[in-house]
Amino acid sequence: MPELTYLEALRQGMWEEMARDERVFILGEDVGIYGGAFKVTEGFFEKFGASRVIDTPISEAAIVGAAAGAAHMGLRPVAEMQFIDFISCAYDMLTNYVATARYRAGLSTPIVVRGPSGGFVRGGPFHSQMPEAAFFHTPGLKLVAPATVRDAKGLIKAAIRDDDPVIYLEHKFLYRRIKENIPEGEDIITPIGKARIAREGKDLTIVTYSAMVWKSLEAAEQIEKEDGASVEVIDLRTLLPMDDAAIIASVKKTNRALVVHEDTRTGGIAGEIIARINEQAFEWLDAPVMRVTAHDTPIPYAPTLEDFVLPQAQDVVKAARWLLAY
Repeated sequence: MPELTYLEALRQGMWEEMARDERVFILGEDVGIYGGAFKVTEGFFEKFGASRVIDTPISEAAIVGAAAGAAHMGLRPVAEMQFIDFISCAYDMLTNYVATARYRAGLSTPIVVRGPSGGFVRGGPFHSQMPEAAFFHTPGLKLVAPATVRDAKGLIKAAIRDDDPVIYLEHKFLYRRIKENIPEGEDIITPIGKARIAREGKDLTIVTYSAMVWKSLEAAEQIEKEDGASVEVIDLRTLLPMDDAAIIASVKKTNRALVVHEDTRTGGIAGEIIARINEQAFEWLDAPVMRVTAHDTPIPYAPTLEDFVLPQAQDVVKAARWLLAY
């Protein structure tokens, strides 16, 4: 059973889908001969050829537009944003066209738009963003953010097979930092729309996703060791559609909830999650629902400043202790 990194599992999932279905192809900046900025698509050009691994100009709007047209013609494109920050250049194409094509004209648009997201890598303001909130309120899109090696593979395979457009947020900090044994040849499909319990507990629920799952698990371990409290961690995996049932079931069990995400506080999806908890589980709450997020500022280059701006395990510990003592 080979041990894979997050990046290798993502690569393996894409490779398997391209080998399984000749309609699947990849397009993006430097995805071909160079193998991608982070080498996610290394070896694809040599294996599948220039007609299925296409280097594009530096134009995210053109990449997504070409992918949409190809999808309408029966293909299943996987479009890479070299850094997910620049998906903003394709915002109009994604929200005004791709997300509405099925509703307006019955046009199936099975595209995946994927790219490296998040901070903790000293990438500064243009290469460290978590853009999920910009797309979270757009009907017609699906939005996934895997936190584990297994889900990196399972969600990319599920996204490629899905008949709706999927935005796939892969966290670059996790690329080569986490490993997991994945059975060779196993056709792993992580269902879109289903959360998982990353850690069982009974005193407090932490709702989170992507790299913050690991920060939350670290905090939960510290709280159990030092305070004797049992913290449950819910890994959403899919943000749109969101697994309300899993969140509410956990909150009903623990009676306390903390939402943790790397995106900024104002307008972040923590606010929506808190609203859903209040609407569906208010009578089970023994304390207010709180959130731990990044500060409302662009991500700094300086390591000390980035560490201050982004949520850390100790920030989660502090908020959790306040809730447990309420």
